[in-house]
Amino acid sequence: MSQSVLKSETVVDSQPGDGSCCAPNGTVSGSDSAASRGHSYDADRAKIMARLKRIEGQVRGISRMIEEDKYCIDILTQVSAVMASTRSVGMLVLEDHIRGCVMNADPDQREATLDELNLAIERFVRSVGN
Repeated sequence: MSQSVLKSETVVDSQPGDGSCCAPNGTVSGSDSAASRGHSYDADRAKIMARLKRIEGQVRGISRMIEEDKYCIDILTQVSAVMASTRSVGMLVLEDHIRGCVMNADPDQREATLDELNLAIERFVRSVGN
């Protein structure tokens, strides 16, 4: 199952090296159906969704501010808040991934799991550093 990853303004599909993450038995397996897989963020799903809905509302508010010709600094303040909120969601998903998918990875796939984690962290750090 592919995961959506934001890159600039475009959503691109990204698949882990072996095609999936967070299989129910703690292994990483590309042969599981999407319905049979769990995700390490399941426990935080409600919290993540609440934060994303808040971010969605903030973005709509920014659009409204632009339409209403609000002061640039006020708009930038709101954009900064959205960026911080988005980083917070990313950190929560990353932490859940490490505590779930990585810690419970199949020992035979540990190296591939760590390589994938390293790439994800590099990509995330680059995106929040800009």
